[in-house]
Amino acid sequence: MLENLQSFTETLPVAVQWVGIILISAIPFVESYLGAFIGVIAGIHPVVALAAAIIGNVVSMLIFVLSAHGIRTAATKNNAPKELSPRKQKLKERFDKFGIAGVSLLGQAVLPSQITSALIVSFGASKNKVIFWQIISIILWGVAFTLLALGGVQVVGRF
Repeated sequence: MLENLQSFTETLPVAVQWVGIILISAIPFVESYLGAFIGVIAGIHPVVALAAAIIGNVVSMLIFVLSAHGIRTAATKNNAPKELSPRKQKLKERFDKFGIAGVSLLGQAVLPSQITSALIVSFGASKNKVIFWQIISIILWGVAFTLLALGGVQVVGRF
């Protein structure tokens, strides 16, 4: 089955492979790490799969961050801050404990980068700092899962 998937992928133009990985990586819960993983398993060159996955995830995350920033700016204009729900209060406490960098780097283990970044911005964090740390996180998670996929392909190839 893996060989059939890789054979099919090889018949596609490189541009289609890039676009496919970019689009799949823009989906929350798929992101750079699963997008790159899928790309490598499908037979796309690891560097291409990783780069496309990062691009898709970053573009998607930017849309969420900029939207959340715009909504927060409009919602807090001339208004007193609203009381947070218990769930959002718990997330805010974690944000206060770990900071932008910690939540960005570790948050993808629990929630997609798009949701995590939007929440961080909604708590009042600097959108530029959130974008910076989210990009670093997206790259690190993507690289880690690309390496895992490479290892998996090599193990499966032995059998």
